[in-house]
Amino acid sequence: MTGSPLSKSPATGPVLIGIDAGTTTIKAIAFAPEGSVLAQAAAPTPTHHPRPGWAYHHPEELWQTVVGLLRDLTARLAAPHRIASVAIASVGEAAVPLDAHGRPTYEMIAWFDTRTVAQAEWLGRVVGGRRIFEVSGLALQPIFGLCKLLWLRDQAPDAYARTARWLNTADYLAYRLCGVQATDFSLASRTLALDVRRRCWAGDLLAEIGIPPHLFAPLQASGTPLGPVLPEVAAATGLPPQTRVAVGGHDHVCGALALGVVEPGTALNSLGTAEAVFLPIIAPLDDPRLAEQGYAQGLHVDGEHAYALGGLYTSGACVDWFRAACAPAVDYATLISEAEAIPPGSVGVCFLPHLRLANPPYLDAKGRGAFVGLSADVTRGALFRAVLEGMACEVRHTLEPLLGFTSTPLRRIVATGGGARNTLLIRIKAAVLNQPLYVSHVQEATALGAALLGGLGAGVYTGVDNALAAVRQPETAVTPDPEWAAFYARLYAEVYRHLYTTLRPLHHALAPFREGE
Repeated sequence: MTGSPLSKSPATGPVLIGIDAGTTTIKAIAFAPEGSVLAQAAAPTPTHHPRPGWAYHHPEELWQTVVGLLRDLTARLAAPHRIASVAIASVGEAAVPLDAHGRPTYEMIAWFDTRTVAQAEWLGRVVGGRRIFEVSGLALQPIFGLCKLLWLRDQAPDAYARTARWLNTADYLAYRLCGVQATDFSLASRTLALDVRRRCWAGDLLAEIGIPPHLFAPLQASGTPLGPVLPEVAAATGLPPQTRVAVGGHDHVCGALALGVVEPGTALNSLGTAEAVFLPIIAPLDDPRLAEQGYAQGLHVDGEHAYALGGLYTSGACVDWFRAACAPAVDYATLISEAEAIPPGSVGVCFLPHLRLANPPYLDAKGRGAFVGLSADVTRGALFRAVLEGMACEVRHTLEPLLGFTSTPLRRIVATGGGARNTLLIRIKAAVLNQPLYVSHVQEATALGAALLGGLGAGVYTGVDNALAAVRQPETAVTPDPEWAAFYARLYAEVYRHLYTTLRPLHHALAPFREGE
């Protein structure tokens, strides 16, 4: 568990805590109302990998990690009695099944777990991808919450029979904090069970597949106050008893809120373990091709807009995989330095970053990654540069079709997340997109977005506009190098955009050879 040094917060004013429950790390961060970080603590997300393609969290381990972080955080604050609120942002497709007494009935299947392919295929046969899209606004993919709930029904019927509530990650942690069960519209948007246009649970669709709608928590707007922390939680964490818990949201969407990406014409490129390309839109889109190409949409935490979403299921995960597999004793700075010494094009090597499944505009759970163009001249630096170039090209490959579904020209792209601190990657990406990237200096946008929602729930802000007006959002513009842009335009047109379609038959042929498929 790590944390910042003891922080002397301003002498007066409320303190807002945002929790970012991510794929690899959980962070608890205390903010002043204008967005400055007062103290922070972080720990790895406890995750178990029992077999290839499977991953899960123990709910109690997850909760105890959060308790420890909050205890560490409050100890670091000079004035913990001024903590006004807590809200949580989390990954969007993992949930905890609870019995009528609030006890977990089964493990928490990780969002990226692939065991639910059969359930997605069953939904496709029984309901159909077109109807799923018409109701939920989503492409039918195995990662979504409803597929996990169906897996529980099919494979762990005793646990399913005892399940009375299905709580998304942020909702479960909020419930443990204050004892109130609720979910917001952005997390509900990742279940396949939300009628995204009517803003209610899709009762007819759920009845059709035999899932009781009451398994899903009451819907509340992000920032809605839920109540004070429970006395035993206050004692265990050091939070003052009057701390208010508010409804949080989906991590990428909370990050967009913190960075002011709420109006159409702006975009957020959030670079974490996974990578999101997030476009605010006025209302959910009706074109079924959106789903057929693997894109998602949902409801924004700002309470007014919707969003369309593409991106990479593995982004930072590609970098972590490369280091673990090819350079386990080498730090990231060395890898980046070696890649900087390689000219654009990586000595003729291209990388397809589909390490979990194919990314939009393809809907293919059997898609996988690849290096192509290997030769005896290829060094580790060339391979790592190829990884970065492949990630950048993949963002262009997912962004351009998504923009085609909207009618608003893209004026501005804001980049955030851990990957945005990789300056070489950002320079490559600006050149590949041939558009400036505005790299936010807000390093913990997801947690800040959650903290803003907590501030709304505690009455620190009068509304979203008031919250955004109060928060400082410093950034740096990274403009494309013209020579790099010209080179990457050719590489993308002549090679990269053909990689997936060329390799698809081979990846599908390899699927039976992968253990568990």
